[in-house]
Amino acid sequence: MRRFVLICVVCTAFIPLTGCWDRRETNDLAIITGVALDKNKAGKIELTVEIHSPGGSGNGSEGGKDSQGGGKKTILRSGKGLSMPEAIEDLSEKLPREIVWNHAEAIVISKAFAETGIRDELDFFVRHPQPRLRSYVFISGGNAKDIMALRPSLERSASEALIKLAESEVLMKATLLDLMEMLKGESGASVLPMIDKLPPEEGQPPLETVAYIHRSAVLKQGKMIGSINEQITRGVLWFRDEIKESIVTVKPEEADGFISMNLIKGRTNLVPEVDGYPLKMTVKIVTIDDVIQNQTKWDLKELENLKALEKELVQKIEKRLTDTLDKVQKEMKADILGFGEEFRRKYPKKWKKIKGDWKEIFPTIEVDFDIKASVLRTGKGSAS
Repeated sequence: MRRFVLICVVCTAFIPLTGCWDRRETNDLAIITGVALDKNKAGKIELTVEIHSPGGSGNGSEGGKDSQGGGKKTILRSGKGLSMPEAIEDLSEKLPREIVWNHAEAIVISKAFAETGIRDELDFFVRHPQPRLRSYVFISGGNAKDIMALRPSLERSASEALIKLAESEVLMKATLLDLMEMLKGESGASVLPMIDKLPPEEGQPPLETVAYIHRSAVLKQGKMIGSINEQITRGVLWFRDEIKESIVTVKPEEADGFISMNLIKGRTNLVPEVDGYPLKMTVKIVTIDDVIQNQTKWDLKELENLKALEKELVQKIEKRLTDTLDKVQKEMKADILGFGEEFRRKYPKKWKKIKGDWKEIFPTIEVDFDIKASVLRTGKGSAS
């Protein structure tokens, strides 16, 4: 009996030691940090991945260098196929390590690819258990793999530079989760940031540069139908209550120069109405700004001048929103403004009746503006 008890105690002591039986060493893994999707002339998907290189070894032409000028931190590898699984299988045959996707935080899709439709390819990233839904998604004007091949001087890799770019919130940003919600949304329209390469500094190698956001891609049912510039993008952000940064410069008629203001706080509410036809939407905006430059002789401490400046600010914001409607609602007829979702929330029964005709109804909606602007601080200076 004593011997039996001793055996049980010994066996029990070994149980905790089984906790590392499935441990995977870093040197046995190909850790994906960035993904680029292109489509070649034959219609095949070209999947290019940025792989973390712990030792910084390998051919330096395939990846970037760290900020200290040391060894390369990433390498690039590609696979091709008629579908994502087939492209991944081709990629796996070229890698002696197990592919790990859960560190991929940047996905770049070429414009040519996006114009053919990206819904099926994104479905892979959603269904696969490893890729992060918080990964940022971008559309590139040229080949996506060219963006992933860049060697930024301030960041360790191209994907890390893209993450910083998205987190700056200068223009549009969208995660994989955001994109899937837009694709499943009531309107079927979505908007993604577009990136391109900055020209390298004089005397620097072609890849020693970074990407930058310069436009936004507009998609319908997962296919890119066009793009909008920076000003229209900021208008879209106002409609979507996503504006974070905005500098507005005005020139009052009575003034002898320009006055520039920086957004401190902005809030947008969309108020739909379904009484009669066409449908109506009231855009209510409250914005608080600071003066950051005054080139005029106006004394902004005087109430009359301050009210005149706030009026100019309201007119400038309304002009930006009107220009956005002309492009997005009238020309592109893509509801990336969130109108459909607001009608669904407030009038769910009515929405069921008009949902099927939304693509015809959206361009006809009458939009009114209710904008209240306040200038909080007028700044210091000889003129103010």
